Amino acid sequence: MINVYPAESRHTSNHGWLKTSHSFSFADYYDPNNLNFGPLRVLNDDFVAPHHGFGAHPHQEMEIVSIVLKGYLKHTDTSGGTATTTFGGVQRMSAGTGVIHSEVNPSGDEEVNFLQLWFIPEEKSLTPSYEQTQFDVEKMKNALLPVVSKQNSSNNVAHIHQDLTIYLSDIEEGKEITFSQEEGRRIFLFVIEGGLVVNGDTALNKRDSARITETSSLQLTTTSSSRFMLIDLP
Repeated sequence: MINVYPAESRHTSNHGWLKTSHSFSFADYYDPNNLNFGPLRVLNDDFVAPHHGFGAHPHQEMEIVSIVLKGYLKHTDTSGGTATTTFGGVQRMSAGTGVIHSEVNPSGDEEVNFLQLWFIPEEKSLTPSYEQTQFDVEKMKNALLPVVSKQNSSNNVAHIHQDLTIYLSDIEEGKEITFSQEEGRRIFLFVIEGGLVVNGDTALNKRDSARITETSSLQLTTTSSSRFMLIDLP
């Protein structure tokens, strides 16, 4: 089953310094029928103005992943984690028993666009931790590149305390990517740029997403260059 969520179906807010679109209930947007997809609890598509951001605030019992698409994002937290990331880098924070962090755009003239994802962890009361990893952007070309995973952590793949893997991909016009998983799991697709056709008949455009169940194999094609994120979820 493939359920498509068009980009315009997201809850969008403009706060001047922040333009944001929420794929799930978050902040002032609440829909009891749109709280999560498996352990995926939040997907926010944030655009933050230069020298602005989210000041120090607390988190608890959540795995938080930030993927910068354009510009720079600076993270600081009370577990000792600090880093400035651009495209090609991933920030992963385990809030666990409690942590305070901030995320700001350090640039004086460039907007930052990043995806922030929250996942419910497999277990509670984890010790807070932070990790920044770098991946090879060229390896995204016509392939699914793991950038966050419980199973496949390395210097290039951030470790997460949940049975999931986040892949990024750049697919060229006329190319095809296939993906298979164990039956009974979930797939979340998010188109960053361009468009995708899923299994020959489901079209996704820029910033559209799809929540997929009872379908363990995908054929992903495109009629133009496309960048997307795929998450393999329990």
